[in-house]
Amino acid sequence: MPLTARLHIINPHVILNLRKNSKTKFANYTPRFRSKPIYYNNEFVAFLYNKPRMEQASSSAVPAVKSSLIDPDGGKLVDLLVSEAERRSKTLEAESMPKVRLTQIDLEWVHVISEGWSSPLKGFMRENEYLQCLHFNSLKMSDGSVVNMSLPIVLAIDDETKESIGSSKDVGLVAPGGDLIAILRSVEIYKHNKEERIARIWGTTAPGLPYVEEVITPAGNWLIGGDLEVLKPIKYNDGLDHYRISPQQLRKEFDSRQADAVFAFQLRNPVHNGHALLMNDTRQRLLELGYKNPVLLLHPLGGYTKADDVPLDVRMEQHKKVLEDGVLDPETTIVAIFPSPMHYAGPTEVQWHAKARINAGANFYIVGRDPAGMSHPTEKRDLYDPDHGKKVLTMAPGLEKLNILPFRVAAYDTVAKKMAFFDPSRAKDFLFISGTKMRTYARTGENPPDGFMCPGGWEVLVKYYRSLQAEETTQNSAVLSA
Repeated sequence: MPLTARLHIINPHVILNLRKNSKTKFANYTPRFRSKPIYYNNEFVAFLYNKPRMEQASSSAVPAVKSSLIDPDGGKLVDLLVSEAERRSKTLEAESMPKVRLTQIDLEWVHVISEGWSSPLKGFMRENEYLQCLHFNSLKMSDGSVVNMSLPIVLAIDDETKESIGSSKDVGLVAPGGDLIAILRSVEIYKHNKEERIARIWGTTAPGLPYVEEVITPAGNWLIGGDLEVLKPIKYNDGLDHYRISPQQLRKEFDSRQADAVFAFQLRNPVHNGHALLMNDTRQRLLELGYKNPVLLLHPLGGYTKADDVPLDVRMEQHKKVLEDGVLDPETTIVAIFPSPMHYAGPTEVQWHAKARINAGANFYIVGRDPAGMSHPTEKRDLYDPDHGKKVLTMAPGLEKLNILPFRVAAYDTVAKKMAFFDPSRAKDFLFISGTKMRTYARTGENPPDGFMCPGGWEVLVKYYRSLQAEETTQNSAVLSA
């Protein structure tokens, strides 16, 4: 997937009052705000795309909004970690229950559910929730309202485990390392129709889908749902736990920084200067719309990713260098890990990514070309239309309160010798550097054009790919010796 960036700032809160006496149609306007966002249309996009920079909006036009006042889905952030006072007694209780052994990815989902990223979900899905999610990409609340839920969050078990559970109402969940980490209460076991699940999430059952091969294909033929009680915080002990900040902690941090707008940027790749350009430009445009302190949530995905993606520890080190080199401002940027596994399910999955950031307190979400997409596993084409992700986000049920910020194209300007927004009038001056090309540069030790990525961040990638080459050389030598 090309590492190009696209940005149109679309502030769905702004409704334009055009002044009749303006010399040009859009020469002047007064912004005012409404409590619920509107979907953008082509005229609105065209206006914002072609308009000159806005004059600073008056402070009186800006609503006083705290990030913590952006309601999580369901109205209350879910927190399923048992209190320290109850921990010992509940652990003893769990020891006497039938056990379900978790995979590493199951554990990542326990982490996601327990901290409230999937609020209002309080455990692994029962059949009623699973069917709503699978067929409607949403859950209907008891008051009739709808919250977005585009990915099934389920726990699979095999025939042997199902038999061992029998008629028990509660089960203990065991982490891959053997620790008893949670209780699943009032369980319901139902059939796991893998083909239907795969077809509805990915839109294809073609072989080679990474999450399917890693998780679904080897999984059991049953799903078990229930209410989750987590016995202790989920820790990975990989040197990165301090980056794993819960939605509740993020909301407190946004408030402590007095943020009046939080714009989230999801990524699973290293940050290049095109990404930084659009993030800095987004903040500037929010300031011009009248916000006083927009804060960036730089939020790399930290759960399962496919084998050829850059590993999390390397990405986090690279992101750290981006801030150290001053490409992004540490004073207005929070770097944290989003613990969800990656599905590579395109427009279906990008709804999950956006929904989770609502629960973390973000009211703006940046979306780019082919979000959560991948190449077709058996054909030479993208699996999804690259524009569908951002279009779906503007229409998805339950995401109405989130402001969607699509990218504007950025590429390397060979004249200015830096990443810049693409100018079609001089297209020949721009170089598009794909992710594949970037990895080739790093593997071969060839430097990308000056201004493509900060030097410190680039050195992290070069070091990583050199280590891969050294491992391959060692392995090949061992094979030859054998």
